[in-house]
Amino acid sequence: MDVFSTKNGQVRGFRAAADVVAVLGIPYAAPPFGANRFREPLPAAAWSGVRDGTEFGPVAPQSAQLPGAPTWSPGDEDVLTVNVWTPAAGGGRLPVLVWIHGGAYTFGSSAQPDFDGTALARAGLVVVTLNYRIGFEGFGHVPDGRVTGHPDNRGLLDQVAALRWVQENIAAFGGDSDNVTVAGQSSGAASVACLMVMDRARGLFRRAVAHSPASPCYPLDLAAATTREVAAAAGCPATADGLTGATPRALVVASDQVVDVYRRDPSSGSRHYDPSLYAPVLDGDVLPFDPLTGMAAGAAREVDLLVCHTTEEYRLLDAVGSCAKVTTEERLDRFAEDFGLPEGLVAGYREALPHAPVLDVYLAVFGDLLFGEYARRLAEQHARAGGRAFLSRFDRRRTGPGGAVRAWHCADMPFAFGNLDDSALSFLVGGTPTPADHELSRRMVRAWADFAAAGDPGWAPVTDSASPVRTWTPADATADGLPTVPRALWDKADFPLLRP
Repeated sequence: MDVFSTKNGQVRGFRAAADVVAVLGIPYAAPPFGANRFREPLPAAAWSGVRDGTEFGPVAPQSAQLPGAPTWSPGDEDVLTVNVWTPAAGGGRLPVLVWIHGGAYTFGSSAQPDFDGTALARAGLVVVTLNYRIGFEGFGHVPDGRVTGHPDNRGLLDQVAALRWVQENIAAFGGDSDNVTVAGQSSGAASVACLMVMDRARGLFRRAVAHSPASPCYPLDLAAATTREVAAAAGCPATADGLTGATPRALVVASDQVVDVYRRDPSSGSRHYDPSLYAPVLDGDVLPFDPLTGMAAGAAREVDLLVCHTTEEYRLLDAVGSCAKVTTEERLDRFAEDFGLPEGLVAGYREALPHAPVLDVYLAVFGDLLFGEYARRLAEQHARAGGRAFLSRFDRRRTGPGGAVRAWHCADMPFAFGNLDDSALSFLVGGTPTPADHELSRRMVRAWADFAAAGDPGWAPVTDSASPVRTWTPADATADGLPTVPRALWDKADFPLLRP
């Protein structure tokens, strides 16, 4: 029987493949509702007998309905769970990769088909994925939280609790608690960057992987203003008592209503373009400074870092209709003004993309603003402070049955996890994967596995004088003449001050 013993009791998994065992839905902390709502995660209760581990645990409160993934229902409370994939042959002391999902700190879960850990386990890793509090439950600011026991960044604290669970339990699944890599994509990657500079996470992992890290962290005044907006939409006072009295569903609905107001109002500033209400809060306690500042100061120099971004990040957000359309020069200039972009930056993109429509220029700038340039700076700041950093980019595109698939946000995930054949991911892959696609995926899986095992993904690290980049493309790819935008255009951009 595939039964494993954790600190809280035994759990039974199943064969995800002939050579891989999966164990799903293991609690790593107590349900964060009732008396525990908006508080630091508390230890999970022990259980007797053998717990069934064949289904994912409930997802955190959200309104999203993602392909192939479960949805949240009011009343689902045991949302702080982990899932483990481990080679069936065992052997012990295998490198561990802990995955943090993305979703703008508002949606997503470890149950998404992108994040099945079977292929990575076959590559010699013990893979752990986790759910954590998102939306207001995880990142909403509760006024006077330090006094009332409702800290900021509860989602980050959940991630720390999951990493502690790994330290205490992963040996039972064949993993090496001294060789843990924490990885994530988008807001999950930004969470990884935050964990790297947080004292509470120190010593819980030795390596980090960040794919398309999202740049914003919010100062307290912006987080507090967001709380007032959400509380008003929910019809409750913006106080600890008022917010705890509102149901999780009420705060999800209220958050969606506030987002809709920003989407409909072009004069509402930077949040109009792709409203994201929640992000890590610079609270001076859980997260004392933003990751770029912390890395520049050497706060994470003992952690090896592997960074990746896609070459056309914001194409996805445009394709799914989550960001505003900017199609005139006037609106493009207003976009630059709303984000406080340096003078000449947009003009530089226009020059580098002379025949591109305004929408393409806007998407290129927006993608670098929130993902691409920020990702590169994380790697470079880390290296300059004495850390080991590796930089890569994903540049695979094709024309599929549903149209063109670009090298856009999330497109790298099925390749890095080795899950190309899942039909739920066809939108990202662009139809049936080719042999060259599978070969690309094998190379990316191998890079993750080698980095997690020994800190070397297979190419040269970033140095003070050079930033070597591994570009991920299929072997049969042909150059399409995608123009290169000079990075010098970003020299005057101060990312800690850019806040949607």
